[in-house]
Amino acid sequence: MQAIQQEIDERTQLTSSNKLELLLFRLGHDPQLDRSELFGINVFKVREIIPMPAITAVAGSPPNMMGVVDLRGQILPVINLSAVAGCTPRSGLNILLITEYARTTQAFAVESVEDIVRLDWRQVMSAEGNASSGLVTSIARLDGENSDRLAQVLDVETILREVMPNNDVAADPETIGAEVSIRPGTIILAADDSLIARAMIEDGLTAMGLPYIMCKTGKEAWEQLQALATHAQNEGKTVQDRVALVLTDLEMPEMDGFTLTRNIKQDPRFSSIPVVIHSSLTGTANEVHVKKVGANGYVAKFQIDELAQALRQALAA
Repeated sequence: MQAIQQEIDERTQLTSSNKLELLLFRLGHDPQLDRSELFGINVFKVREIIPMPAITAVAGSPPNMMGVVDLRGQILPVINLSAVAGCTPRSGLNILLITEYARTTQAFAVESVEDIVRLDWRQVMSAEGNASSGLVTSIARLDGENSDRLAQVLDVETILREVMPNNDVAADPETIGAEVSIRPGTIILAADDSLIARAMIEDGLTAMGLPYIMCKTGKEAWEQLQALATHAQNEGKTVQDRVALVLTDLEMPEMDGFTLTRNIKQDPRFSSIPVVIHSSLTGTANEVHVKKVGANGYVAKFQIDELAQALRQALAA
């Protein structure tokens, strides 16, 4: 029991050290590369790993949806992750990954599970602009900077919306309220590594009348914030004359949102700038960590009306 508790405590502390754990798995043969590639998913999003159970097909299901599974009384949709990625499992779909994303639970069918590895976010590089299909947010170097053993971290948010489109609330005044006034010359500094998340955030900020600068990683946002501070100082102003609020995801290559928020709140130049965290990592444990690093708000993806409310409250405070 003591060993189990120690393991739980160690995993809980990952969020305070810019580290993560990836569950590595395979989806099958990639016809373009003629080999089987490694993929990864944040362990914090994996609720359970089970052998492939009986699946019930559902009439009229969208492509890549295998059907549903009854897991101890909970009916979960099952997504063929191999088909989504264009891979062919040679030994079959043998494993279900039960995952939780933004208040939803679903199952992903994969060929095999390989390992769990602990990495520094600095070992995870953005995949955008590097021949990525849009389904991969980042590439993890599993054995350090000079490693040739790589794992692709999938953009599960994009996959879920492609396979199971939902009726998202539109970003318009009827749902998010009137435009918000902030000090002239200031902007919202936002960071998210998911392409679809950035698009939705941009729609929301535009509908609220909030000018913004959008970044793809926490490191990029941190560097942008320091550059804005330097520019403001050269004009005889402070960074608060340039940045009204920081909006950040949690899971991002190079620097995660926990580290970004902690850096902001521990730096006297930036500590008064409100930070709102917008993440698909939900749950009590993560909310506790959000408070520990000093964030001013926390909202689950993707509820644009709730995000708008959180931004209004943080800006008003």
